[in-house]
Amino acid sequence: MSQFEVVRDPLWNNIRLEPEALAIIDTPAFQRLRYVRQLGHAFLVYPGATHTRFEHALGAYHLACRVTKELEVQLAALLHDIGHYPFSHALEEAGLPPHESLAARHLRSSALTATLAPLNVSADRLLELIQGTSKSSLAGLVSGSIDVDKLDYLSRDAKMCGVPYGVVDVDRLLTSLSVSADGLVLHAKGLAALESLLFAKYQMYRNVYWHHAVRSATAMFKRLVRRAIAARRMSPDDIAVATDDGLSHELQQHDQTGLARALRERRLAKRALDIPGTELPAETFDWPSRSPDLLESVEERIARELGLRPDQLFLDFPSKPDMFDVSLPGLGSLGLPRVAAELHRSAQRLRVFVLESVEIPAHAIIELVTVPREEIAARLVSGGPLLARHSRL
Repeated sequence: MSQFEVVRDPLWNNIRLEPEALAIIDTPAFQRLRYVRQLGHAFLVYPGATHTRFEHALGAYHLACRVTKELEVQLAALLHDIGHYPFSHALEEAGLPPHESLAARHLRSSALTATLAPLNVSADRLLELIQGTSKSSLAGLVSGSIDVDKLDYLSRDAKMCGVPYGVVDVDRLLTSLSVSADGLVLHAKGLAALESLLFAKYQMYRNVYWHHAVRSATAMFKRLVRRAIAARRMSPDDIAVATDDGLSHELQQHDQTGLARALRERRLAKRALDIPGTELPAETFDWPSRSPDLLESVEERIARELGLRPDQLFLDFPSKPDMFDVSLPGLGSLGLPRVAAELHRSAQRLRVFVLESVEIPAHAIIELVTVPREEIAARLVSGGPLLARHSRL
């Protein structure tokens, strides 16, 4: 192998693709990523957000190549999203397995397997790097606090959405990294750049990833897919290898909820309740984001109590408590643990979306997220009302 290619990229200008990378890129599994948008339904809010997992993967590979010559690490960065579902992380929220666990399907049983063999690259070691279980001192570049995935997606998403929030000092971060026996080490001169990454992440979650219209579309899409799986019209295995447009087409063919057409025509559920996380009680529980079966049961019960049909109401309380987790040697002086929880709380919103105008009793919804999962499940089993009182408009 001696030929390489240079492709133009709107974020990093020129990306050099070595022969080993080109061999992987030319496989059907990797080409599928051209048709999987990076930000799911965000394009309904930010028209420029139609970039895909394909160019993101090239960007992650480019950054990995800037830091190391280790081929396995470079290729793991290239392949880190190979098992990704259509429509961003919505399907993982809906209860499907994490996309990292699906990478094995491609690396061990597809054209990628035959491609990796002559490269003398171990599929098992690639999986360990992708899934965050590798003992390599460079593992943090692929799955870690300041991995190349985050450095690319924060910068790329901000650029393609046209927002000024995701500004990360990538050059300073990369040049401040070194490798020790314990893994990646960030020089003190890179701390300001690290802070830029964390604040960019906070701003992007608050203004883009958790934008109310994006979350409304995501909630509708999750319900639509869960209904299709429950009715055995689609299987999780088929969904895992679909593209955005392919999955949308299949969902529209036999949709009994009307949600597929509503999404296609951007008729999104509206906010009937929207409460900042900072105005909620200090202790809340994350079952709405961690227990999709329970969430759907709660939504259906609330809809019935309010006189709505089951697929007309959506409760949304996204949670990502490890959003600001930074596990690197020598960062104790940064004081991140003290501010991480408050930043996460500030980014959160408790929302109820509806497709028909109805008054939502805020106090009752707030009370639900202050109750642990087990108690909510018990209330559902008892058959009693979840809302103390309500009224229709």
